[in-house]
Amino acid sequence: MDPMGAASSGGAPRPAAPAPSDRGAPRPPPGGEARPALSLHAWNSPPVVAVGLVAVAIGFGQFGAVAALGDVAKSFGHMTHGTSFSDQAGLSGTMLGIGLAVLRLASLGGLPLAGLADRFGRRSTLVAFAAFGLLFTVLAALSPSYWWFVAIFALGRPLLSAGNGVASVSAAELTPSSDRTKAVAMIAAGYGVGAGITALIHSAGHTTLGFRGVFALAAVPLVLLPLVARRVREPERYEAVTATEHRPPVLGPVARPFRRRLLIVAAVTFAISIITGPANSFVFLYAQNVRHQSGLVTSAMVVAAGFTGLLGLLAGRALADRLGRRPAVAIAMVGLACFGVLTYSGSTPGLLIGYVAGVLAGGVLAPGAGALVNELFPTAVRASVSGWTVAAGVLGAVTGLLVFGALADANPGNAAGWAAAITFFPMLPAAALLAFLPETKGLEPEQLWAEPGEPPPTPS
Repeated sequence: MDPMGAASSGGAPRPAAPAPSDRGAPRPPPGGEARPALSLHAWNSPPVVAVGLVAVAIGFGQFGAVAALGDVAKSFGHMTHGTSFSDQAGLSGTMLGIGLAVLRLASLGGLPLAGLADRFGRRSTLVAFAAFGLLFTVLAALSPSYWWFVAIFALGRPLLSAGNGVASVSAAELTPSSDRTKAVAMIAAGYGVGAGITALIHSAGHTTLGFRGVFALAAVPLVLLPLVARRVREPERYEAVTATEHRPPVLGPVARPFRRRLLIVAAVTFAISIITGPANSFVFLYAQNVRHQSGLVTSAMVVAAGFTGLLGLLAGRALADRLGRRPAVAIAMVGLACFGVLTYSGSTPGLLIGYVAGVLAGGVLAPGAGALVNELFPTAVRASVSGWTVAAGVLGAVTGLLVFGALADANPGNAAGWAAAITFFPMLPAAALLAFLPETKGLEPEQLWAEPGEPPPTPS
């Protein structure tokens, strides 16, 4: 069956009947002046690949604080042979948690920044956010103290967070339903490749480069960014929306019937980020300073995670296209929590298996979650909604980091294992909220909301 329905034949799109759980959503108005059909692209076409390459640069810049956290703690803290988390890490779990929480809170600035893409376009904002975010990453190499490092890196976080959101929006708008999860998966893979390169460089060369050298290397993607930007294209879905519909960004344009969807999406994102915030942010510090893994072992762990992450993206795409976006997200949430607890369970095999399997679960999450969020909302506010999901993710990650750090300090013995279990498992019931969203599998975004005169999409 053609997932695009009549839209793929160039006829008028057939709006899907509203799901019982979403009857408040607007229905397409009768009549309306027709616009030319959209020209959409395959997931591996040059415009989509170019957006994926920008995501690589964003991942390289944004993941540096996580990959080099152990060296940051060593450089600005004091390590001893004691048994507490603080003795082993160099800085206390609370201090590290607060610093990481500040970095995450800085990403709240991604909310208004992402909304600017609804006003000024996807291409210009995506390239600008990536460029200035990478610039601040380079400047973080000059940090004279831990809190200076936090402050400088925090200036780039909202730009990179907004850029990552706009990249996902661009990929979703450039592609038809049959290619959308593939395109979103490629953006997630691009971000993962950038993050993985940072982790590999740090693991292999942290004794010579240190965290300063890792951050200084962000100058490389910064210099290459203008070459990639030439191939980034404004989605025709965005260009088809009239200038009067490009209203001031953020909450105002999100019409009331869609705010229920937005609230549910934000709540699920908040719960997921409580898990992924600590699970991702502490793992390299835990491996290097607590489990005392060598750079070679950590590098092997990162390489293995690269393969499982790719498998996760492929599996997540298949699940999202066959079972549906919502089941794929729910399955991934369970995997993230279970493998996150295994990572911090107190053994080296648990660390290695848990991290590698956790990356797989993250890969499963990305295609379905990215497609679902972008399909649920109109073009004129899609980037603003992306900003709200960034904000929800930030607040969830900050909550998780603070709870995890405090629990790790308060519990003797296998502090990180208990902290992970108490922080992660209570978030799983939030997956039930997905039942209150309409399933978007096999539908074009235009079939899930009404926009007068929206053109019927046709693949190029």
